Amino acid sequence: MGQRCAWVGTDPLYIAYHDDEWGVPERDSKALYAKLVLDGFQAGLAWITILRKREGFRRAFDGLDPDRVAEWGEPEVERCLADPGIVRHRGKIQAAIGNARAWQRIEAGRGFSGFLWDFVDGVPLQNAPASLAEIPAQTPLAASISKALKQEGFTFCGPTIVYAFMQAVGMVNDHVVDCPRFADLAGDEPDAGPLRQPSGGAPG
Repeated sequence: MGQRCAWVGTDPLYIAYHDDEWGVPERDSKALYAKLVLDGFQAGLAWITILRKREGFRRAFDGLDPDRVAEWGEPEVERCLADPGIVRHRGKIQAAIGNARAWQRIEAGRGFSGFLWDFVDGVPLQNAPASLAEIPAQTPLAASISKALKQEGFTFCGPTIVYAFMQAVGMVNDHVVDCPRFADLAGDEPDAGPLRQPSGGAPG
């Protein structure tokens, strides 16, 4: 059996995220909002930083429920700025609120999940990279999705953030071909279950 994607390293939290979540197609609209918000908070930081604070974000942001966050105002912003359990950045906190309101507008129409998944015709893209060197930081499609999100009122959703989001929610399968999860998530109807057998050890 091949090894996990080399970006995983040896952190147990990162290993669990890679094995159980990263690249699994997510079609729940609220879950997609939550992931996009967290990816926005990642801007300028490592994803492991956000992952370690994810439960803190869920507590601070009313479960990352966009219908709740959309009702927030300055008192909630100030509360979050005093919360050491999250990344305390006024612009990103305000973006989460504005994005929740934009999410509501899209959800009331075609639905946020449909809005996003239509960009890939509802089917995860299969890139089959042989190594991390073949995985781009962004793509023209990510740029198109970023532009569309911004037109709908979203912020902190540039092409690099959007591509990381696409990878995480399974719109694109960017597990390297030797990773056990690549085959699990390949095809039109991927096996969304977690890694059932351990790999031969996470790369350094």
